[in-house]
Amino acid sequence: MKMLSFGEILWDVYPSSKAIGGASLNLAAHAALLGNDAYLATAIGDDELGKEALEVARKLKINDKFIFTLSDKETGAVIVTLNEKGIPSYEIKDNVAYDFIKQPEIGRYCFDVLAFGSLALRHNDNKETLEAILSANSFSEIYTDLNIRLPHSTKKSVNFCLSNATIVKVSDEELPTVSGWIFSKEYSPEDFAIEIAKKYSKIKLIIITMGEKGSFAFDTAKAEFYYCDAFATKVVSTVGAGDSFGAAFLTKYFQGMDINTCLNFASKLSSYVCSKKDAVPDFIEFI
Repeated sequence: MKMLSFGEILWDVYPSSKAIGGASLNLAAHAALLGNDAYLATAIGDDELGKEALEVARKLKINDKFIFTLSDKETGAVIVTLNEKGIPSYEIKDNVAYDFIKQPEIGRYCFDVLAFGSLALRHNDNKETLEAILSANSFSEIYTDLNIRLPHSTKKSVNFCLSNATIVKVSDEELPTVSGWIFSKEYSPEDFAIEIAKKYSKIKLIIITMGEKGSFAFDTAKAEFYYCDAFATKVVSTVGAGDSFGAAFLTKYFQGMDINTCLNFASKLSSYVCSKKDAVPDFIEFI
């Protein structure tokens, strides 16, 4: 699988440390560690954090062809705190480099999948860049993990994601917000998937992750649900778990595996990531 992950590269800053982060970078990193050809389209500042971010991205085997350096913007950063259950909360810096990603010339690269989320669409510049990419190129699949980050994610950015994606991933924690924006009412996870499929005709698969309750996928063409139990694990941090789930699912999907196999592999990897502090831990133990 050849992936172009469009969006944020940033530093998650903890009370006593920092770690490379951003859903788009995490997705590309997990995809690369799983043996895929993963590119990241993003921007960093011409600062120390930017230089260090580029170095780390390369170490993670991400192709840096489309990581642009902007002299007038700083590298993205997020102040992260974890509660007693390991669930993160975020203070996200605005108007940073990844909010102004240049249009990459990707025509000759023949990507299988384009991936993006809602955070990098908080400013109109990136929306216009994505629209240009979508109009000038074709992809086998367009994947979006909504990754709602209030107040930066909006109804407008989520609608853009859903209108263009063929594979959508949403967590159950995000369902009330997304359902309220799109339908002005709440639905059960299954009913949400059905209603989203009715409203957005391009979507082929809707994946909903539900933490310890497992996950499911809804095949919109067959109107069939596929369920997967969660793998038991001792949760250290959920940062990066959703991104690993997406990368693992897409990896198996592009290998031609059935939906149940894709869900099982994704659930297994994401539970492993939850047992580690880093958003992109070494896969040696897992593999």
